[in-house]
Amino acid sequence: MIRPTRRNFIVGATAAAAGATSAIKTRMAFGAPDAEDNNELLVFVFLRGGMDGLSLVLPVTGADRGHYEAARSYLAVPNSGPDTALALDGIFGINPNAAPLHELYQANHLGIVVAAGMTEANRSHFDAMEFIERGTPGNKLTSTGWLTRHLASAPNLPPEIMMPSISVGSTQATSLLGDMNTINISDPGSFNLQVGPWEWRNAQRVALRHMFTEDSTWLHQAGLQTLDALDIVELNSGGNYVPSNGAVYPSGSFGNHLQVVAQMTKLDLGLRVATVDLGGWDTHEGQGDQGQGYFGGEISDLAQGLHALYTDLDGSGNSNYTGRMTVVVQSEFGRRLRENADRGTDHGHGNMMLVMGGNTNGGIHGQWPGLANEELYDGADLAVTTDFRRVLSEILIRRMGNNKLGVIFPGYTDYQPLGVVTGVDLTPDYSVDGSTLFNNGFETGDTSGWSSATG
Repeated sequence: MIRPTRRNFIVGATAAAAGATSAIKTRMAFGAPDAEDNNELLVFVFLRGGMDGLSLVLPVTGADRGHYEAARSYLAVPNSGPDTALALDGIFGINPNAAPLHELYQANHLGIVVAAGMTEANRSHFDAMEFIERGTPGNKLTSTGWLTRHLASAPNLPPEIMMPSISVGSTQATSLLGDMNTINISDPGSFNLQVGPWEWRNAQRVALRHMFTEDSTWLHQAGLQTLDALDIVELNSGGNYVPSNGAVYPSGSFGNHLQVVAQMTKLDLGLRVATVDLGGWDTHEGQGDQGQGYFGGEISDLAQGLHALYTDLDGSGNSNYTGRMTVVVQSEFGRRLRENADRGTDHGHGNMMLVMGGNTNGGIHGQWPGLANEELYDGADLAVTTDFRRVLSEILIRRMGNNKLGVIFPGYTDYQPLGVVTGVDLTPDYSVDGSTLFNNGFETGDTSGWSSATG
């Protein structure tokens, strides 16, 4: 017997065509996406494994270029020859395998935040990912993810939204931990009920819809919304999806998952948050000389995928989804400046973040600390000068219209805009709404007085 939550009803994405009348009526109720309140879309891409930011965005001139080459006799991305870094701002270049990102950068649709991450170093993959995705560095006991708290505190979010958040993949991202409205979706060809043989599907839906109309609790409402979402996705995503504007996604799960984001966005189901992962960044050995090889292939997938997503959703009028989309890309930590004996890199500290969208201020953002030995963290790693929460907070405030930083990132009170995205600067609200999401002791880690979170 499965627990009847939205997440357990769904395995991934579409197949048949049932409930067409209900689906059409429900979709018409949404109207044009640009007419909805708080209609911004935030896509959170996590690079799992600790991506080597210094092999993606790197100094190409000055003293730091010398430090970089001295530390990486094999791995350094060259600034001349066939595999030369592509120039960004005269100081930094980008890996040539990221040419699609370079194109977005030149079009002012990609911002790069250097030396970003958690201010306190943590070189454990699992701990660092938990801290970042829960939005509470140093505290893994947080019962909800930062995106969950954003959705719970977001102003003017229409309650009738059918699909406010999706976690693309086989499991729900920790950043959406505790959000009962999130749908896990991997393949729109398998978006269906998980119980019993496929021959039971229609009968199951009839029975469930009858059951969920008998009361109006949150569980009944979530069940009805799930069934409506099934109907709409099945009705509108039959056959092979054709990306717009000639967009070409890379083969593999990352490209497929980004395509799912585009596909679900175009259904106008009210999507506000999506998460996507790209793993394989733990490059202790055989990383790839001169930014090529294995690492170059990973970067190529990342760059092609992001470029395809932007191209697919770009347009005019009501189809101009890029005008309300912001994509943020980060990893749990960076890699050490010095390559190791296995032509790889070990766990480090500072990294970079990417911000892509139609309202992004392209360019290099943040303060570069330098690569001289005395400028490195512990004499080994790129230092962190920009707290990752500062970047996310700016996106939340300027793009999503949510200034409830005390709820989303409790304990973080140092927000100042970097200017990586455009929008209205709201005064940050650092108060913690314990009645909604937390109880006393959250910031300190003392959970003795906690009850279950309701976010």
